[in-house]
Order: sequence, then structure tokens, then C-alpha cells
Amino acid sequence: MTTFPRHLSRLAALAALSLMCVAGAAVLPDDRADLFYSSYRGGGMDITGESVLVRKKFSEQFAVQANYFIDKVSGASVDVLSNASVIKDERKQKSLSVDYIHDKTQYNLSFTNSTERDYVSNTTHFSLSQDMFGDLTTVTLGFTDSRDKIGENNGKAISWLGHAQRRSYEGGLSQVVTKNLIAGVTLEVITDQGLLSNPYRSIRYLDAVPLGYSLGTQIYPNTHTSTAVETRAKYYLPYRAAASVSYRYFSDTWGIRANTIELGYTQPVSNKFIFEGRLRHYSQNHATFYSDLFLFANQQNFEARDQNLAASTNNTIDAKMTWAFAPDGFLIFKRATTTFDVSRIQFKYSDFRNIKAYSIANGYAAGTEPLYSFNAMVYQVYVSLFF
Repeated sequence: MTTFPRHLSRLAALAALSLMCVAGAAVLPDDRADLFYSSYRGGGMDITGESVLVRKKFSEQFAVQANYFIDKVSGASVDVLSNASVIKDERKQKSLSVDYIHDKTQYNLSFTNSTERDYVSNTTHFSLSQDMFGDLTTVTLGFTDSRDKIGENNGKAISWLGHAQRRSYEGGLSQVVTKNLIAGVTLEVITDQGLLSNPYRSIRYLDAVPLGYSLGTQIYPNTHTSTAVETRAKYYLPYRAAASVSYRYFSDTWGIRANTIELGYTQPVSNKFIFEGRLRHYSQNHATFYSDLFLFANQQNFEARDQNLAASTNNTIDAKMTWAFAPDGFLIFKRATTTFDVSRIQFKYSDFRNIKAYSIANGYAAGTEPLYSFNAMVYQVYVSLFF
């Protein structure tokens, strides 16, 4: 049954899909095939993902991309284990994308289907990028529509509980400031409506029982709007290297405010290696209707104890190496590369407590358990064959 934060399992899928999304607005990438593997371990979760992606140009103006991704999940996050649920599940994702260039405008249309035993998602995305002012400025507009069907697996059958819809509106501007500096800004607005809670997570409230608390059902608002603004800059250094910095501010109608700062560095070595490093810091406050421990049942109209809505920080350190093991090509391929990517993520929560490992039996009254924290490791390997 699916009982984990779905965004974790999608990290690897997004990484696999993003391999092909690095070209300028008016130039289509080369034909290529990518084989991708990822592994996430942390917070009681083990997630592995495998992907195959193929992109083919039929002309200098038209290209098609197809991707198949599958990930397998075992374990359960700590807030899910509080409700005595354990996972072993598999998600399959299929996507098809079309790119078309007319003059200095690139259009993209894609469709993605993602299925689990208790969750089905269909996403349509459209975007366009326009080069202007001598190709020094690129303007990007995008729209995404996702429609999800949400269920609950009780171990015997699936009970379909409802639907959710998400719409995302995005606008971006990228500017060549000098011959060495590129800067950009992106604005994204997302609206959600429908069943937005996770059916496998529960609240807890004080109660005169042996544990000191009882569990209850989460109640979320059925609408949610979020806004994110990101600024970024990349500076190309004289010795064939580049340094980058980005800042992202997020706010939503559930009272969450989040800040993300990221620093990056890229260093090519000869024509065979590219080394990259990244540092990332993220922090957020809790949602207005979140509490680790409510005073009594039905204390509020809306109630949640989802660790994703708690006040938290996480820090990521990432190292990546790309090796062109066939820079001059082999067989039918023009060139080939392989990439190894390792990330360590440290999660700390300010108001979410570890009730799985600590209880009255360990000498902790309800609400005094240690705050939860954990470390996660993410490994990614992919091979790119250009033809």
C-alpha cells in the first residue's frame, strides 16, 4: 500500500526526465537514449527507481521523447508507522513529449501517466520558450494540469476515496547579462482542489489511555494555493569552470513559508570528465492546522499531523561526476557518457516528535518525545548514448 510521501519517489523520476531538458529555446538536443537507476534510503524508506528514456529528432524543428520509469518502495515513514501501516509497493510512470521549433519559439507538449495500486495520476503539460533581443533573452511560459484518483489499501482491497486536481502556471525569464554571467527568475503558481490529505496518516490527541494519546483522522481543506519565486545566476570562470547560486521563496494558503538557498560549482577536466558539487539549505514553518499533539479530539475544523507540514530544515550536499567514456563515439553512437551522483540529506524537525521509537514505556509522556530527525542517502547512475 502507498503510505509514503509521494514526492520522495518522484525525485528520481524527475531527475531522469530532466536529463533531456537542458537545451536552449531555439535548438533541439541531440538524439539520445538514457538508462537511469536511483536509490533513496532514509527515514525508514527504501526507494529504487529504473528508467529508460529515448529522444529522436525527425527534423531540426521536430522531436519526440518517450520515457518509462518504475520505482519500488519498501518501509514506511515514521508518521505512517504511528498508524501501524507498512509499505511494499510499485509505481509505473509512462510519458510522451513532443517539441516543435518555429523561428525562435520552441513549443513543448507532454503527457504523463503514473499508476500505483491505490493512486492514479494523469498530467498534461504545455510550455513555450521565446528567444529575443539577439538571443540574449529567453521568456518561458508553462501550464500543467494533473488529475489524480486517490485510494486506500486495507491489505485486502482498494477503497477509492476521491479525486484531486492540480493546475500549475509558470513564467520565467533568462538573461545573458555579460559574456560570463547568466541570470534568471521564475514564478510559479499552483492551485489544488479535492482530496488533498494522505489517507494513511493520522493525527494524535491527548487521551486517558495507556499511551497517553489516541489517533484520529486527518482533515484537510479541499483547496490549496501556493506561490514560488526563484532567482538564479551562473557565472562562467576563466578556467573553464562555472559557479551558480539560486534562492527560492515559497508561500501557500496553509500558512507555510519556505526558503531554499543553493550553491553549485562545475569543473570540466580535459574532454572526458565534468565534476559538480552542490550545497542546498531548505527551511519551512508549519501549516496553520498542523500539530504534533492536539489537546482533544476535534479541537479544530482542520487537523493534520503530516511530517511534510511540520516546521523543518534539511541540508543537502551533492557530488556528481560525468565521464565521457566514448568521446569520439563507438558503433552507431556519436558519443557516450555515464554520470554518478551521490547526495546526503539531513532532515530535522522542530515540532514533529518520534513516537515510533519513544513512548511512555521509555519514560516519555505524550508530547515530550524527542524531536524527529534522520539522514538520507540518494544514489543516481545514468548512461547517455548519443546517436
